[in-house]
Amino acid sequence: MSLEDELYREIILDHYQNPRNNGVVENADYSVDGTNPLCGDEVKVSYKLNGDKIEEIKFTGQGCSISQASASIMTELVKGKSLEDADKIAQIIKKMFFDGATLEGLEAFGFDEEEIEEVESLSGVRKYANRVKCATVGWNALLQGIKSKK
Repeated sequence: MSLEDELYREIILDHYQNPRNNGVVENADYSVDGTNPLCGDEVKVSYKLNGDKIEEIKFTGQGCSISQASASIMTELVKGKSLEDADKIAQIIKKMFFDGATLEGLEAFGFDEEEIEEVESLSGVRKYANRVKCATVGWNALLQGIKSKK
């Protein structure tokens, strides 16, 4: 295993064992359930808006380390962003998962190198088609909530 793969594995494990923004947002404006029936991953995303900005976002769930780490990373990235920006961020990241696209464009949203590296830690799931569904379950729940707002 390369040093880079080892670093990515550590990032995923850290988010799985110490999830950020884990819990339920009280008086949430949106609460969306996401599931991956192939392996049983479940992620519930709840968030509160201030205007059109995601003021607070949390998730709960159960499943593999990929689904839970990805949801943790997602909450960190979209917290404080507008719904439009959160939608764009999610689309960039889903293209990485499905098409192997680069993460070019994330810098425009003010992310630093460390934040982008955390997202890149999930890029290895592309090698395993079934794992892509694990990685996107939380992102899909977020997008479902955004879509219902429009």
